[in-house]
Amino acid sequence: MAGIYLIGILVFAVSAFVSWRLRSKFNEYSQIGLSNGLSGAEIAQRMLNENGIYDVKVLSVEGMLTDHYNPQDKTVNLSADVYYGRSVAAAAVASHECGHAVQHQVAYAPLKFRSAIVPFVSVSSQYMQWVILAGILLINTSIIPLTIGVALFAVTTLFSFITLPVEFDASKRALAWVQSRGIVNPREYDYAKDALWWAAMTYVVAAIGSLATLLYYVSILMGARRSN
Repeated sequence: MAGIYLIGILVFAVSAFVSWRLRSKFNEYSQIGLSNGLSGAEIAQRMLNENGIYDVKVLSVEGMLTDHYNPQDKTVNLSADVYYGRSVAAAAVASHECGHAVQHQVAYAPLKFRSAIVPFVSVSSQYMQWVILAGILLINTSIIPLTIGVALFAVTTLFSFITLPVEFDASKRALAWVQSRGIVNPREYDYAKDALWWAAMTYVVAAIGSLATLLYYVSILMGARRSN
């Protein structure tokens, strides 16, 4: 049990560092102008078109680092700094999100599987903490509520790990495209690769953190089963 606590603290510290580092890198590379002068929106539209994707809209959304691809309404949503930005950071993020659109077009298996379990994850995320809390309070009476809570949490943990290949592959597609099409020069490519690597690390830490929390709840459940 003490080991799990220690892992949890370590994951929290690493997560805070990675989040800080990502914002730091994004801010740094946002100050480096792209040599070709293209905006994030222009790069996104070009990448979509060159991959034969014409039914996906590129939109501007509020917030910082709120960029995402929505497969339901087929939109690439870019934060203002990325949509209007003409920087290395904007190029990296815009092409990465379009990488997800390309995955959708080619029916990339991990993305299909992740999309398929989204409804289950939504339900799990909404109720699991309350079910787990009830399970812990009733642990001396019955282990069934906690068992259900752990199962729900396991679904969200699975989702976190399925997300990893989806994110890494989107970055791989993005970097290959911006390099092959001359969107970035060699120096800008290295910066873009670095920015996307730190972005990917946030997902890695989140997955590990979710697994550590799951193991913590499983240890409580196992202890309850032995005592009962």
